[in-house]
Amino acid sequence: MFKIKNTTKITSAVLLIASSFFSQATVVEVQTSLGNIQINLFDEATPKTVENFLQYVNSGAYVNNVVHRSVDGFVVQSGGFTYTGAIKATNGFSLDNVPTGTAVQNEPKLSNLRGTIAMAKLGSDANSATSQWFFNLANNSSNLDVQNGGFTVFGQVIGDGMQIVDDIAAQTQISFGGAFTNVPIRNYTQADADASADITDNNLVIISDIVVTDPAVVTNPDLTPAANTLINPTSGGSNGGGSSDSGSGGGSFAWLLLLAGAGLFRRFVK
Repeated sequence: MFKIKNTTKITSAVLLIASSFFSQATVVEVQTSLGNIQINLFDEATPKTVENFLQYVNSGAYVNNVVHRSVDGFVVQSGGFTYTGAIKATNGFSLDNVPTGTAVQNEPKLSNLRGTIAMAKLGSDANSATSQWFFNLANNSSNLDVQNGGFTVFGQVIGDGMQIVDDIAAQTQISFGGAFTNVPIRNYTQADADASADITDNNLVIISDIVVTDPAVVTNPDLTPAANTLINPTSGGSNGGGSSDSGSGGGSFAWLLLLAGAGLFRRFVK
């Protein structure tokens, strides 16, 4: 295990109010260092969550976003931090926070199956999701469909996009502590760590942008997302759930809530 530091800076993106045109968009493309991922958004099933997500997309808040968390067989997470330049390993690892707006109301209608995209949130508040989201790498329904009011699934990867998500999940991981315990890293060796080499966009998995590619109201009517049948429908996500990590999924839901501010943390190469 080797200590590494990383420095995060904060972009001052101003969130825009999504127009009706954008609130109806159902397909977006996540453009990453390892390839592009097409996602069909479920704007009819989870309208508030899709509108919230597209506010960040259309404001440019996800430009140069870092995929900051990858847990084997569980999730790949992004939406919280921005890359703004080479990270001096000698000065500690840190990233700029994505400025966040008002939290969105939870809409736990669909199941957290492999290939879906869902919102991250605080462990003590079911209605606390803002900018962060994650891809489900496996069937996490028994865990994430019920904890903390259920995690809102608002889209599904289409085409060969999961090949890219799996490629991200297959990268070596570095633990920097705090919100950065499982950062996927590329082209960075033990020798680089020992030499305190800078960490750049060639080492991190960067989302250069997320763009709307099809604004039609219904673009993939053949998609039939599975309903969340495990959560009590009367709760509707209005209550905060427990913080245990029971069920399958590989970890506690609490680790999905990475809304902490940027700062200096100690990390270790895995």
